[in-house]
Parts: sequence; structure tokens; C-alpha cells
Amino acid sequence: MTRILNFKINFKYVSVLVFISAIATYFITQHFFVDKTSETSTSVANTLQVKRLEGYRYVKPLLYVDQDESSDLTSMKAEVQNIIQAFQQKNVIKSASVYLKDYNTNDWMGINLEEKFKPGSLLKVPELIAFLKMNEKNPGLLDNKILFNKIYKADKKPLFTSKSIEFGQSYTIRELLYYMIVYSDNNATYLLNDNIDVEVFKNVFTDLGLAAPDWNATDYFITSYEISLFMRALYNAAYLTIKDSEYAASLLSKSNFKKGVLAGIPSNNDFFHKFGEAGDAVEKQLHETVVVYTQNKAYLLTIMTKGNDFKTLPEVLKQISAAVYRNLAGQPQQAL
Repeated sequence: MTRILNFKINFKYVSVLVFISAIATYFITQHFFVDKTSETSTSVANTLQVKRLEGYRYVKPLLYVDQDESSDLTSMKAEVQNIIQAFQQKNVIKSASVYLKDYNTNDWMGINLEEKFKPGSLLKVPELIAFLKMNEKNPGLLDNKILFNKIYKADKKPLFTSKSIEFGQSYTIRELLYYMIVYSDNNATYLLNDNIDVEVFKNVFTDLGLAAPDWNATDYFITSYEISLFMRALYNAAYLTIKDSEYAASLLSKSNFKKGVLAGIPSNNDFFHKFGEAGDAVEKQLHETVVVYTQNKAYLLTIMTKGNDFKTLPEVLKQISAAVYRNLAGQPQQAL
């Protein structure tokens, strides 16, 4: 009888423990798994911005994905802001905007992303993309020859140019694209402008979610984030074919402006980039957008500046570039 009683007591005791354990397990599971999963799903749904290419029946190519600005880049952002403020105090620049995308983590940061600038020769990147799009529809287009027999009137003379096509000579569109990108030659650009499909050019903007430019307007104002979308389209190889994206990037890798962003990183890194200068007698603007490949990382950096003197603005690009490289690559800047 005593043995049976002890068994009943022990069984009752064990049953209570099992019941308490089950209740505890339920609440722990709800707190650490159900609630957390719900919060994460809601957070991701609220912060992701996905842009896909429209116009196809069965597929929608992924152009880019954005999320909230990363807190992991806060310290680097503060360092870049200090550089900008230092140059402002010296009256070298009036303002600057920076957009950075870390392709290893998808983190990004932005400084003064709302301000618009005159892009200058940065618009040669979407023009390059437009001609490659035209060649997709009309294979062999890039081998067509065009005679340079018209004098184009320029509203200003660029400072950072090195080589131009020669009057009276014929060039293939492929050669003109080379001059436009590598040497930032405006004569080649004007000649290409006379032969571009304007609707295709506008579509490059609207397909990426930007406003279509007015072809007859003298200026198209744009932010550092917006101009970065063209470089992102090339890096992701989602807008053009992989072959054409690689070709465009290879041309941009030969762009011979070395005084800005490239001066802030070691010369043994791969990259592709484009600079642009704009402004007037009162205000000078110098910009650069670049994809940099370090030993184990790739990132996109776009810097746009407004200042007083073209001769001093490249140093701003260089210093910001050096700070970003030092933080992302985890290496001190080597002798250049």
C-alpha cells in the first residue's frame, strides 16, 4: 500500500513538472521565435525597395534592391561628413553629396542625397548604355561610320579633357563611344547625339525609375543616388546583356581622369568610373562615380561637389575616396 501511494505521489509530482515545462516551453518559443520572426518579416517588408524591368510578358529582370541605410556605416559616414565640413570651412566647396553601396553586404550610406546637381559628363554613362541598347535591336550598329564634318558650338570649355576626334575624319560609333568615355570628348558626344535614338535614351532613365530628360533642355538636374543607378545597372548586368555590360564597364575602366577618386585608392585595384564637370562662372561642379574592386570587396562610390575652383575640387574627391577605402578595405592607403 505504501509503495502504491509513493508511486501515485511521484507520478503526480512528475505530471506537474511536465505541465510546467510545457507551459514554459510555449512562452519561450512564442517570445524568441514567433514574435521575433514576425518582427523581422514586417521589418523586411517595410524597408525593401525592389526595382524590376517592365515590358516583358513572362519575366521581370531584377534591376536593384534597396533597404534602409545601414547603421554599420555610421562611423565612416561621420568621418566623411567631417572631411566635407573641413573643406567647407576652407571655402573649397559650398556643398557635397555622397552615395556609397557596399556590394558584399548590400549596406549603403548617403550624405545630402536630396540635393540636385548638374551632372555634366556623367550623362555620358546613360548615353553609352543607350547606344548598346540600340545595338541590341540593330546588331552591327556600332560598326556604322559617321563623318565628323560639322563644327559644334560648346557653351563652355571643359578643363579635364585630353584627346578629341579630328575634323574631316570618319569614325565608327564604337570608336566614338571610346572617345566619349575614355577621353570625355565632347565632339564625339555631339556627333553621337546627332545619331542617337532619343526615345531609347529616355527609356534608360525611366526604366530605372528616373524622370525622362528633356532632350532640348540645357540641363538635367540629378542626385548622387540617382546617377549611381546607371553604374548599378552595369554592375548587376540586368539592363544590358552580360556581354554588353562587361564591354561598357571595360570602356569606363579606361577613363583617363585620375585626379579625383582614383587618387585616393591604391593603383593595383580594379575599377570602372566616370567623372563630370559642370557649372558656370560663379559656381564649379565636379563629380565622379566609380565601382572599386579591392582584394575581397566591391563597392560603388559617387561624389558630387559644388565649389569655386575646378583646380581644388579633385582633392575633395580624393580625400573622401581615401577615407571610404580605408574603412571598407581595412587597409591603409598605399603610396600612389
